[in-house]
Amino acid sequence: MTRILAFFVALAFLTSTVQAQSTNARRLAVIGYYAGRSTAVDSFPMGELTHVIFSFAHLNGNRLWIQNARDSATLTALVGLKSKYPQLKVLVSLGGWGGCRTCPDVFSTNSGRQEFVKSARELLDNFHADGIDLDWEYPALENVPGYVYYPADKDNFTAVVRLLRKTLGKKAVISFAAGGFTDYLRTSIDWKSIAPLVNYINLMSYDLINGYAKETGHHTALYSRPEQEQSTDRAVRWLDSAGVPRHKVVIGMAFYARVFGGVDSINDGLYRPGHFLHGVSYKDQASVLSSDSGYVYHWDNMSQAPYMYNAREQTFASFDDTASIRLKTEYAIHKGLGGVMFWQMTEDKFTDGLLDVIDRTKTKMEGGR
Repeated sequence: MTRILAFFVALAFLTSTVQAQSTNARRLAVIGYYAGRSTAVDSFPMGELTHVIFSFAHLNGNRLWIQNARDSATLTALVGLKSKYPQLKVLVSLGGWGGCRTCPDVFSTNSGRQEFVKSARELLDNFHADGIDLDWEYPALENVPGYVYYPADKDNFTAVVRLLRKTLGKKAVISFAAGGFTDYLRTSIDWKSIAPLVNYINLMSYDLINGYAKETGHHTALYSRPEQEQSTDRAVRWLDSAGVPRHKVVIGMAFYARVFGGVDSINDGLYRPGHFLHGVSYKDQASVLSSDSGYVYHWDNMSQAPYMYNAREQTFASFDDTASIRLKTEYAIHKGLGGVMFWQMTEDKFTDGLLDVIDRTKTKMEGGR
């Protein structure tokens, strides 16, 4: 009897240990892009991040390149955070919107890919960074007017990622920024080949209503609705159906609003004709998008997204706020996703900002640190 009892006690201990290890293995990654000055790095709660991504490096010929002393200082400052936060991983991102103009040509040849990857390894070694993020917007799709794109971009993207993994090794972190809209998901990436090669797929589930849109909508909706199929959840389900492991999918959040003008008051401006005016950082929204200025706050229960309308100015604003950020963080954990990410750190408040909402939600749901 004693032996039987001891067996079940040991079994219970082993089970709880495995469960604990499994839970720890699923700890949510919190990935922030950083496109600011070196002097501002210490102003934010960087210890709440698991990964920070320097934005952006570019191509100089075929080589990965930090283009000026200011950017070098910023990347150095980010890497310096690792002495204070040993768990933090620092990545270097190539590109950004408009920042990957020559990518289709550079990555179209084996010699171009070889030179790029060699330079990437040298840059990461020189700065003691942990990996690379590719923000090519977008392979095999029309993007910035006048920029070239080719059907072969899709396979060339796979080729450069495969070479990066071979050259940088298993310990390097490799991620890429993926468009959150259906055309990208269908056209730009060979998901079956890419997924095993990367650590994270940073899903840009924002800008779903972009600067070229002629109608308003939720630019960072969590769920779809009949008037707008593009959403975070739709993209996640699409990737799931394509066989992409959920633990590699990271959903994106917007630390900025998109404001549209020339919008009439029907439906409080939602899904109405309009044109993009400008963005507003989260840290400035309380003053710029204030009730004193004429803005009225609304919440869409179907999309789980906030928006504002200003009848006096006929302007409409779409954004993430504390409520939608909390819901997206909960969604990522419930769905077993790899993490959450956002663009970008310097648009947040120094204290009591959106990153703090992510951290509080994550800590509560994961049962503490």
